[in-house]
Amino acid sequence: MLAIIGGTGLTQLSCLEISHRRILTTPYGEPSGPLTFGHIGDKRVVFLARHGYGHTIPPHEVNYRANLWALHSLNLTRVVAVASVGGIRADLTPGTLAIPDQIIDYTHGRKYTYYEGTDKPVSYIDFTEPYCQLSRESLLEAAKRANEQVIAGGVYGATQGPRLESAAEIIRLERDGVDMVGMTGMPEAALAKELGLCYATIAVVANDAAGRGTSAHAIRLEDAHAVLQTAMVRVKEILVRVVEFDAD
Repeated sequence: MLAIIGGTGLTQLSCLEISHRRILTTPYGEPSGPLTFGHIGDKRVVFLARHGYGHTIPPHEVNYRANLWALHSLNLTRVVAVASVGGIRADLTPGTLAIPDQIIDYTHGRKYTYYEGTDKPVSYIDFTEPYCQLSRESLLEAAKRANEQVIAGGVYGATQGPRLESAAEIIRLERDGVDMVGMTGMPEAALAKELGLCYATIAVVANDAAGRGTSAHAIRLEDAHAVLQTAMVRVKEILVRVVEFDAD
């Protein structure tokens, strides 16, 4: 079974034929909302809205540990996350879709790991490749089958939020090698890695990053929301096809 985590602009999955919803509790608290189970075609899928189904949970307050633990408890192995980002690199213009292959973490104060407490041994995970190559390849092939153009690769910079970045911060991120900036990539990717989940992200460029292009002086949130509405139609087409790769 494939799990899909929806981000800003994707609080519901219209292509999902819903069978039921389930409220789960975890040792780490409550997930963002009930898990929604159903089918896309003949494949089983579970969907979770990262920010809650009413989009009421800001990025820094998402219970990432509970979300990933709840999905892991279903004995699934693959997770596709959808995330809105600001484009820093010149070709990452509003409406562009990308499948990042690297991440840099600028967040702070979030619950980063399951390995904490005096009753647990010190543990380390390899994070050289933060995203699962198998899921990334599935997304790229699904985009090809859907005739949707996506950019393969890119560095996602995860910032704290909920405020957007300053123009100077974007300059710093670019110097660090960041191509796109969002607020939910971490610790989600690291927690998925700790649980052995094959996790990858579809990044949807909602706007030019601060100080760039159409955001030279300000980011117009109403324009970003309009871009997301259009782009999410394309994302759903990719998700419909990526489900075909799931072994169920």
